Amino acid sequence: MTTTTALTPPQLRLCCDPACLGFSSTDELADLPGGLGQARAEAALQFGLSMPHQGYHVFVLGEPGTGRHATVFRLLQEQAARAPTPPDLCYIHNFEDPRTPRLLRLPAGRGIKLRNALQQFVRELTPAIDAALDADTHVDRVQALQDGQKKREEEAIAALGQACAADGLCLLTTPEGFVFAPTQDDKPMTPEAFEALSEAEHQAIERRVESWSLKLADLLADFPGWRQELQKSIERAERQALTPVLAHLTRGLRRHHADLPEVLAFIDAISADVITCVARGSVPGEDEENPDSELEQGKFSFHRYQVNLLVDHSQTRGAPVIREDNPGFGNLIGSIEHLPMPGGHATHFNLIRAGALHRASGGYLVVDAGRLLTQPYAWDGLKRALRSSRIAIEPPAEAQGWSSQATLNPEPAPCQVKVVLVGERELFYLLTENDPDFVELFKVAADFDDELLRTQENENHYARLLATLARRGGLLPFSAEAVALLIEAAARHAEHALRLSLHTRHLSDLMREADYHARAENGDASRVEAQAISAALAARARRADRYPRHVLESTLEGCTLISTDGERAGQANALVVVELAGERYGHPVRVTATARVGDGDVVDIERETELGGAIHSKGVLILTAFLAARFARHQPLSLAASLVFEQSYGQVEGDSASLAELCALLSALAQAPIRQSLALTGSVNQFGEVQVIGGVNEKIEGFYDLCKARGLTGTQGVLIPAASVAHLMLRPDVVEAAERGQFHVWPVATVDEAMELLTGLPAGTPDSRGHLPRGSLNERVARALAEMTAALHPAHPEERPVWRKPVRHNRFSAS
Repeated sequence: MTTTTALTPPQLRLCCDPACLGFSSTDELADLPGGLGQARAEAALQFGLSMPHQGYHVFVLGEPGTGRHATVFRLLQEQAARAPTPPDLCYIHNFEDPRTPRLLRLPAGRGIKLRNALQQFVRELTPAIDAALDADTHVDRVQALQDGQKKREEEAIAALGQACAADGLCLLTTPEGFVFAPTQDDKPMTPEAFEALSEAEHQAIERRVESWSLKLADLLADFPGWRQELQKSIERAERQALTPVLAHLTRGLRRHHADLPEVLAFIDAISADVITCVARGSVPGEDEENPDSELEQGKFSFHRYQVNLLVDHSQTRGAPVIREDNPGFGNLIGSIEHLPMPGGHATHFNLIRAGALHRASGGYLVVDAGRLLTQPYAWDGLKRALRSSRIAIEPPAEAQGWSSQATLNPEPAPCQVKVVLVGERELFYLLTENDPDFVELFKVAADFDDELLRTQENENHYARLLATLARRGGLLPFSAEAVALLIEAAARHAEHALRLSLHTRHLSDLMREADYHARAENGDASRVEAQAISAALAARARRADRYPRHVLESTLEGCTLISTDGERAGQANALVVVELAGERYGHPVRVTATARVGDGDVVDIERETELGGAIHSKGVLILTAFLAARFARHQPLSLAASLVFEQSYGQVEGDSASLAELCALLSALAQAPIRQSLALTGSVNQFGEVQVIGGVNEKIEGFYDLCKARGLTGTQGVLIPAASVAHLMLRPDVVEAAERGQFHVWPVATVDEAMELLTGLPAGTPDSRGHLPRGSLNERVARALAEMTAALHPAHPEERPVWRKPVRHNRFSAS
């Protein structure tokens, strides 16, 4: 008979002694300077951030709520404070090829000064040009040049007229142009006089007119060249008038940026362009309300004399640390905006927008991996930038060759950034397995732990962590008793009495709710007491108890059949866990088994109806193998059995009920009734050993709640795997019931121990000759299987069940 005893209250919940914490309130504790329990991950982070070679970007993996982001930003801020501030990034107009704007890299803080200076230059440019061109000296000079040109043309015409007079002709000006006419007595000949001339005289005059007309044409052909010379002279005059003006306007610019040759070259290009445009007759004008209006109309505009300050580091100290919460392609790589115009769109360098890579260049960029991978083209764009160390701004459609829309091709910016991706472990493993580029670019994995070993030293450190969270959240100080309950809650969240959860998000939420209850109870409260923690836990349970309350009510009403008293063969109370919206609930479910003569098949009804998952089916196959290995080593397993979760209408997954299923089947074979006041959970292996399962606390509490609602009798309890004892952090009310002897929790290591508790029968151990004790549970099972074999194979003689070959303890066979 088993000697298994029920667990004592200290084994059901490992309490934290407030006196061992060494303080009365968290306001006595200093902040925790770094993270807690993440030394390995922090070392990996520091290595990746400090590694100067390409490809050593970092992937931070772990569960959400473990403080990954807080630790990453703390380390990044420390690293960034020691790094130099990167240069400002600007785009400027390329006067040689406007479609390829040039990149200008300036010392930090110089970009905004240059932009402001050029804006001031643009504001002063129009009045200065107008003043220079309207100056009396310039106007008089231009007028003199124009008058000289006019006089030259008139004198040339006059000279031609005088020359033709000697040939009997005169040059007349008419609305249709210049004409030659014959003269008589130094006056133009009248029509009557011309008609009176002979035919020979007419022909002679026509020949002279034709000759002089050719000379006139040659003279008039020289006039455009003379006027071009005039225009060049006027342009020289304008250049001479504008040069000192532009020199004056740019003197301050040149002085303040004398150490930047690229800026000086840009200023020279602006001056040359202003003179060229004015010489062409494009007198500049500025629309203050809409600086792009002139661009839309195709006119000369001042926008190209300005600077597009892409990244401004005037307020940055050290290297930038950028977090991109919406890592779309444009938000990462940058974008080029377009202005609508009749018949299409237009753009220019001032419409180039920076991406997160530009802002983080020279520093660090933090991106959520899950969000990144859901954005079209974003992951490919990031990899392309990291591989080439260049940030090329191009639309994703154009990058794929799909778009023919005319756009800019800006000079790429250098990509000198350390990228930190934050994601879950599954995502890291998927990328590692399926994307070769990921392995080449993200060589460092910083894996954050979910739990911390629970020692007295770590409990003290954990108290400092809670004190830090309270101060950062603006919460009241917490008493030592309250901190002790929080530590116990952390152990329960870790599902291990000897470990503490590092999911600080969960603890922070609980602390805020406790602070709320403390203030609601007493508006003048100076700290949060243990009662507020209990109230917060109770309120959280009440808010989420719709499903467990519905299940409990259904059972109490008799709609769901679960027995908590009496005995019945082939029927056991298994325990399951349901997880909804982050909350987990346990409740019992009836497992039944039937056995009859057959061909050795154990039918899993859940699997047959496609309601059983793969792991559950695996558990049933394992218990079938155990049954065959123990009781049918030297005879056929002439058994047909059926297993089912009664009143289960949804998917069943997991193997934590395989112990209950095996016990129900053994009970059905031996016709040994199982005590219905007991429930059990655990999985079994092929040797009948009970293995650890998850959700043990919720499962025990679910059965306890049902027993309490029906009335605790002192005979009720739960069987759990012995390996799960270390995971127990039961609710205080369950522990109190166990202390009063009203409820029990038994650890079992084998199916034999479980069956002895469930049936009250000895399991039966073979003697030296391999014989099982008559009347023992295993003997009854072996005899039932032997009878089935005899019924199926009548020639097979019946014998007393014998342990034929003791290969391993608890392996049985019957002949």
